Amino acid sequence: MPAGWRQVALIGTMSIFGPLCIDMYLPALPDINRQLHASASAVQLTLTACLIGIAAGQLILGPISDRYGRRPPLLAGLAAFVLSSLACALAPNIYFLTGFRLVQGLGGAAGIVIARSIVRDLHSGVALARFFATLMLATGVGPVFAPQIGSWILSFTSWRGVFVVLAAFGVILLFSAWWRVPETLPAASRLTGSPWSTVASMVTVLKDRVFLGYVLACGLGMSGTFAYIAGSSFVLQNVYGLSALGYGLVFALNAFGLIIGAQVSGRLAGRFGPSRLLTAGLLTMIAGGALLFAVVVGHVAGLAAVIPALWIVMFGFGFVGPNSAALAMQRYPQMAGSAAAVLGSFQFGMAAVIAPLAGAGGTADALPMVTLILVLPVAAILSRLLLAGPARRQQAAIAADAVAANAVAANAVAADAIAAEVPAQR
Repeated sequence: MPAGWRQVALIGTMSIFGPLCIDMYLPALPDINRQLHASASAVQLTLTACLIGIAAGQLILGPISDRYGRRPPLLAGLAAFVLSSLACALAPNIYFLTGFRLVQGLGGAAGIVIARSIVRDLHSGVALARFFATLMLATGVGPVFAPQIGSWILSFTSWRGVFVVLAAFGVILLFSAWWRVPETLPAASRLTGSPWSTVASMVTVLKDRVFLGYVLACGLGMSGTFAYIAGSSFVLQNVYGLSALGYGLVFALNAFGLIIGAQVSGRLAGRFGPSRLLTAGLLTMIAGGALLFAVVVGHVAGLAAVIPALWIVMFGFGFVGPNSAALAMQRYPQMAGSAAAVLGSFQFGMAAVIAPLAGAGGTADALPMVTLILVLPVAAILSRLLLAGPARRQQAAIAADAVAANAVAANAVAADAIAAEVPAQR
């Protein structure tokens, strides 16, 4: 595996499908609304379908990668992404587009879940949190440039051209992964036994209260950002009068907030630890959400206050994303694919439910979006504190939890081996 920035760029490219699937076509939502004669909520369901596909795809492909290695499901997912992107470009109505977006999400899930699994194969502890923070620099490029690319494409073609470009990018990544991404899970480290053992590993992960605390903190925090992603194109363009190009610039500015937050978090990880930084990030998101809610409800300052408030929210999530992922993933080094699948499916599954709610008030009402941006981080920090416990206690328990998780995985493998030997002895 290449070292340093080359490694980050390679894994970051694999995990960039989420931003690309979601962000590149955001400037086109009003055009899809008009050209396909669909309501705002129906158009936002195409985003929901993609998120559901990403969530379900991770639940399928993550455990598969624990059993058969990282490369086969990665390459199959990339191929499905290319074909479904072309189908989206040819969709005759909103119903077909929604269905093809579901398949597109399923294919894109491969890059997201397997990228996290590869990172866990190679790193642990504070190094894992730092790598996830650095990885956000690579994946953050997607939100910065994807809306700009989408706006540029819309300047000379329709929304269908956006999906053609996505298909072309998928082809490039498919060949890059085939050529450059090695297998990081040796055969000796893969899960063995019956398919039911894979299900058992998922159940083990889901029963872990502390793991779920981190997963919910990450998923609810990410849902707050997706409320912004789903509703911002309508709110900023229809309510505050931004053009498609202006919206792309504001979106890029807020994406830089995410990148900066992640890099600051990475530098502080060794000093304060991932658990404290996760709490700090959620509190920052709540502060930004409260400011945004006050500005919109009070009708004060307008766009000049809305943009900084959104930036604070995204900056806070730059702490939440990498630290919650690191705290969750390090608990299951022998089941990285299953842990990454649960983490990712919760993230995108929650976001799928939240996305249509951001447009519940129609195309000219900002209140649903800003309410969600405030409420969801509050729910995230409550979940984190009630399930995962105070930061001090969790910092002390990390090593013991990792040892216990390894023992659970080893016992599951041993049980499968014994079960397989019994018929042979008879």
